[in-house]
Amino acid sequence: MMILYSSTASPFGRKIKLAAHALGLIDEISVRPTDTMNPEDEIRTVNPLGKIPSLVVEGTALYDSRVIMEYFDNCAGGGRIIPAVGIERYACLTAAAKMDGIIDAALLMVYEGRFRPAEMRVERFVEWQRDKIIRGLQSIDPAPYSGGSMPDAADIGLGCALDYLDFRKPLSWRDHAPALADWQAGFAASVAGYAETMPVDSRKAPSQ
Repeated sequence: MMILYSSTASPFGRKIKLAAHALGLIDEISVRPTDTMNPEDEIRTVNPLGKIPSLVVEGTALYDSRVIMEYFDNCAGGGRIIPAVGIERYACLTAAAKMDGIIDAALLMVYEGRFRPAEMRVERFVEWQRDKIIRGLQSIDPAPYSGGSMPDAADIGLGCALDYLDFRKPLSWRDHAPALADWQAGFAASVAGYAETMPVDSRKAPSQ
């Protein structure tokens, strides 16, 4: 049994759960609820950076989400959520990296508001992150989702990014990329595990 260290709110952890659902691996994973802010949490012995998601497989720790998704794809035979060879592989990985960048910018906006006193917040920094998100979303093909039940790594990243933006609300993304709302609806209707993995504040969530 693989052990996944994550939280119910983590968009990067959710990427791993959605990939596991899509690839038929979810029943091989035990999710360990993790509090990265707790110095006593086990995550710090698994990953010295104390970051999630981290996956333990036969005593070996794997991180970050990109590595874990590649590992899952390999477990499922390869070429399932990441093309195996050619420029298509690197185009998919590049698109997935862009989605990760959107999530990173959203997290930085959230952290600025959560951890820095109001009088010390740097609005220029917040605007810089907001602009990254807007440019990233506006660069995405606005066509409706067409990946069916097997999304690729970039699809999974985009789905998690949009839902995280809806969850934490650092900005109203539909004002800037309205066509992606149809994409989001198609993704939600097609992908296994979508509803079960929706982000939830870990302080209010049951253990999972």
